[in-house]
Amino acid sequence: MGRFVNPDNSAFQIIVNSDIYVDKTELLEYTNKAMNTDRAMICNSRPRRFGKSITANMLAAYYSRGCNSEAMFQNYAIGKNKDFKKHLNQYDVIHLDVQWCMMDAGKPELTVSYMNRQVLKELRELYPKVDLQEAETIYSALSCINAAVGKKFIVIIDEWDVLIREEAANQSVQEAYIQFLRGMFKGSEPTRFIQLAYLTGILPIKKLKTQSALNNFDEFTMLDAKIFAPYIGFTEEEVKSLCKTYEQDFEEVKRWYDGYLLGDYHVYNPKAVVSVMTWGDFQSYWSNTGTYESILPLINMNFDGLKTDIITMMSGERVKVKTKSYQNDMVTFKNKDDVLTALIHLGYLAYDRREQMAYIPNEEIRSEFTDAVEENQWNEFLELERESTKLLDATWKMNGEEVAERLEKIHMDYASVLQYNDENSLSSVLTIAYLGAMRYYFKPIRELPLGKGFADFVFLPKQEYANMYPALLVELKWDHTAETAIGQIKERKYPSTLEVYSGQILLVGINYDRKSKEHQCIIEKYQK
Repeated sequence: MGRFVNPDNSAFQIIVNSDIYVDKTELLEYTNKAMNTDRAMICNSRPRRFGKSITANMLAAYYSRGCNSEAMFQNYAIGKNKDFKKHLNQYDVIHLDVQWCMMDAGKPELTVSYMNRQVLKELRELYPKVDLQEAETIYSALSCINAAVGKKFIVIIDEWDVLIREEAANQSVQEAYIQFLRGMFKGSEPTRFIQLAYLTGILPIKKLKTQSALNNFDEFTMLDAKIFAPYIGFTEEEVKSLCKTYEQDFEEVKRWYDGYLLGDYHVYNPKAVVSVMTWGDFQSYWSNTGTYESILPLINMNFDGLKTDIITMMSGERVKVKTKSYQNDMVTFKNKDDVLTALIHLGYLAYDRREQMAYIPNEEIRSEFTDAVEENQWNEFLELERESTKLLDATWKMNGEEVAERLEKIHMDYASVLQYNDENSLSSVLTIAYLGAMRYYFKPIRELPLGKGFADFVFLPKQEYANMYPALLVELKWDHTAETAIGQIKERKYPSTLEVYSGQILLVGINYDRKSKEHQCIIEKYQK
């Protein structure tokens, strides 16, 4: 048992000892099958607080022959698998946390030599009969051990991309690290001494130089998680189960922490969910992470349309994003799409792969964006927020004429790029117009099933404002009348489903007349 070679299982033991642990050991079934195949090289990128290190520690605890983990795993999903004991603690494992190694080495330039030196020391102790005197790198030693005794290794590297992210401008560090990765994983020789490699970090494999060193890896990312989707974060069913156990309102948890769409799974941020279950306090648990500081320069980059897209997403809309040009680093940004793609990998945006659309996933992240743009004094945002607040105030006062006038002004002044063609474009303008509502309301819910149909928009107040401000039920019409919109709300009994909501409900009917190019609005108070 060593620090880096065949570590013990104490790191993962701490996780399973915790009050809340969600079983993700089923992932081991995939890695067991991938071992010694052309799928044995795995790179899984995910944001901070999404369990990167927990997964790395789980793999080390399960495979390392430096410990006995049968009791730790036997009651979890992997313990029910027929191959559970076949792979349990049967392998030589090298587990590196590059972030920690960089700190212990003293500076980035010494990181690669530090890792080689420390691991070589342990390998010589583990295989004293193998001549490793001339070996100067980990991969050279592994090749020698394999040639001498036929042993293959499992290599787990946590925070694999930290030198790529944080030392992008340091050419010597980059070259040394890329050479290290190439020696460890590139070509046919590493397949002789590695039977499974698992790399995890925030960013996918960097294009160009790093890609050439790691082009034999299968990648699982926030853009395309593939079979890793249920193991990146908590699934909806897992969150429902936790809410039941800890007596938390699932719908409230969903509004605050849901929103990441990976394949067919709605994925929740694990750290946030565990925090709200533990403390019962619905708030943002995000800004304590290091990535918060990194997004400020990103969203302030001078690319056409970037700020408009950010504001559009803050209002609840989605924007189209082209993800292929992003170089998977934190310095090479050529356009707004590169910035948005980086924010997806950092977890500040979610991505709908089928629609190729980016969006702000939930209330937690929306509050972080609000703090960021207010801190940076975006004139575009502050002006729109002032106008939007006036629109919201007119809505609360049930002044339909003023609402119609302010909606028209906001469209012309701030959202004129969205040309009115149909109800969908009217919907987009409406979400931007009510941007100021996000201080008091959750993100508007579109096409919410209510009564005998689907309401166009529903604005529900946040818990702390539920007794102060009304819920807003909005119906939009195109070339009809505002009376028609109100009539549809009543006829299809939309408000009846919302009667469980204890506060007031305002019915808002809005019509846009294409010929006169005028908005019309009628607002009524719903009588339960």
